[in-house]
Amino acid sequence: MEAVTINHVMQARRSLAPRLPVTPMWSYPALNAETGASVQVKHENVQPVGAFKVRGGLHLLAGMTDAERARGVVTYSTGNHAQSLAYASAAFDAPCVLVMPAGANPAKVRAARALGAEVLLHGADLAGAQQEAERIAASRELRLVSPGETPELIAGVGTAYLEILEAVPDLDAMIVPVGSGTGAAAAVVVARALAPGCRVIAVQSSASPAAHDSWRAGRCLRRPDRTSAEGLATGRGFELPQRLMRSGLADFRLVSDEAIGAAQRLLASHAHTLAEGAGAAALAALLAMRAELAGQTVAIVCSGGNANPAELAALGAPATPA
Repeated sequence: MEAVTINHVMQARRSLAPRLPVTPMWSYPALNAETGASVQVKHENVQPVGAFKVRGGLHLLAGMTDAERARGVVTYSTGNHAQSLAYASAAFDAPCVLVMPAGANPAKVRAARALGAEVLLHGADLAGAQQEAERIAASRELRLVSPGETPELIAGVGTAYLEILEAVPDLDAMIVPVGSGTGAAAAVVVARALAPGCRVIAVQSSASPAAHDSWRAGRCLRRPDRTSAEGLATGRGFELPQRLMRSGLADFRLVSDEAIGAAQRLLASHAHTLAEGAGAAALAALLAMRAELAGQTVAIVCSGGNANPAELAALGAPATPA
């Protein structure tokens, strides 16, 4: 399997430059006071599909031949990766089939269909959706795109970390939410090349700890997948991201879904930011690491803003960290 290097990320930036602007990164005094750190919020929630994964989808399709695009792609996803591939396929006029779990966020399903993708709901979780996507790929001769094992996706999302470190080169730490692990893997690649003194810290929900447990064990494991944070909902480790994370990740933390919900409310009240669960996980980790990161300059990645109806309803609760 091809490794992902800083050169691949630089190539991705060239392919994405005509298609995506640099996303903003802001610091909010109220959030700094709450956390005790100088917090830089990277707003990937303002991407055209509301999440950072659009970078990977566009880079993947940009690098395919006309014949490969005409053949079409199929993938499995809880939502944001699906939207990314749908958006990129629409941009390059390529057929796209998305298999999402039966309980997928209706807003994400609707958005993917509006982009012209064929969306199929199958299985109770991501593992069930994966099985159906693999069957469809074989029967219809489509390219199967793994959300975790595709190097082009990691290189594409790596451009977000280029932007972070170019804006704040003396950063002490970056905290990155993990589902499949492509974002944290890309952050390691970029930080190792451009800012070796910057610690990359991953975070996942304790209700779906497969990536965390895989990293700590040094091998890919399966774990129960029960988180309500859709972007963190994976039940197994993915080999390529795990290999890259093992090459330079400084730490990997687990936070509860309750802590993630509190961080969502804090982002809304203190940083004027709508974040889905995965998009608030980095702040939840920062709050849990207050003592360790006090006084440091820390980037947190708001990876997505596609909150589901339950998350939106919960934003009215008090903004008190769990």
